[in-house]
Amino acid sequence: TYAPKLILLDISDINCIQDVAKEILNCYGCVDILINNASMKVKGAVQSISLQLDKKIMDANYFGPITLTKAILPTMISRRTGHIVVVNSIQGKIGIPFRAAYAASKHAAVGFFDCLRAEMEEFDISVSTVNPTFICSYHRQPAPGNWEASIWK
Repeated sequence: TYAPKLILLDISDINCIQDVAKEILNCYGCVDILINNASMKVKGAVQSISLQLDKKIMDANYFGPITLTKAILPTMISRRTGHIVVVNSIQGKIGIPFRAAYAASKHAAVGFFDCLRAEMEEFDISVSTVNPTFICSYHRQPAPGNWEASIWK
């Protein structure tokens, strides 16, 4: 048995994910199950959401999980075992008004992990996508002019 180790990671900061994955692998040698369960969302009309915020949502919900998965995947492949889980959203299957950036990032994740599932079959690595309906998330009230405060985490 391994003692638990807390490792903080901002999944939207793509540049630090490789180092965190390396730290995890150095500590434990391998990962048996990777659960990607971080997310950010924002509610607003397409024309009112900045491209900067669209990119931040895409980093957290798409590029973050795939970057972490790609960092952990080689050890799973070499061991020919493992399970990758992505907790996504029903909005990865259907779009609803005022959630364009979020839905787009979740659609992208569904596409990526569906393809990965097919590719990993030969290595006996399972890939699961969980798409729950609406859940209650932590939310901060936005300060005027502060778009980051309007993000749901």
